[in-house]
Order: sequence, then C-alpha cells, then structure tokens
Amino acid sequence: QVQLVESGGGLVQAGGSLRLSCVVSARTFNRYSMGWFRQAPGKEREFVAAISSWSGYTTNYTDSVKGRFTISRDNAKNTVYLQMNSLKPEDTAVYYCAAGSSRYTGSYYNPDYWGQGTQVTVSS
Repeated sequence: QVQLVESGGGLVQAGGSLRLSCVVSARTFNRYSMGWFRQAPGKEREFVAAISSWSGYTTNYTDSVKGRFTISRDNAKNTVYLQMNSLKPEDTAVYYCAAGSSRYTGSYYNPDYWGQGTQVTVSS
C-alpha cells in the first residue's frame, strides 16, 4: 500500500513563497511518477505539475504556474516537493500530492495514489 503525506501549506501574502513536501511510503518510490494537483473552492481538481520516475528528468506544468512553481524529487528521502514562488490569490486551493505508475506526466496525468491534501491560502 502506498501512502502519501503532504506538508508545508499555510497562509502567505501575495508575492510570497511556500514549499510543499510529500513523503511517500513505498519501497519502490523511484519507480513512481509524481504529481501535484489542486482544488479551489467550488472548482474541480486540476493538474498543477508532474515529474517523471527515477531521475525526474521530465517535468510538466500547467500554464498558469509555469515560471513560478518548480517540482522536484529526492529519491533518497522518498519525497517530492513543490516550490511555489510569486504566489497569487488565485493559487489558493487544497494541494494534493499524487503518485502513479504511468510514464506519462503531461496535463492528463492520471495517478494511482493520492494524499489527503494541504491547504494553501494566498492573501491579497
């Protein structure tokens, strides 16, 4: 069973930064592609970013966060990160970490496992 636990959410002013972390309990963490999604109040959950398995050579982002967010992974720590800079009020959402066995990491990324989510609130 794969379990994902997010942390690092909170309240930040517009223009500020946060780093989300997601620790994954899996002996074969390296083999999973990893992603971040978010769900704002009254909206559907949307893809934010994803990173390929193993070396994490391939990353993809939704257009609205390109140049501001960075996804990375540390296989030695079974952890994936989402560095969020220049935050905007429209980034306010619950952010979910996800893991998948698929090599695909584009905007239609469809993971197999989900975390419980962490709240990010950006004030104007």
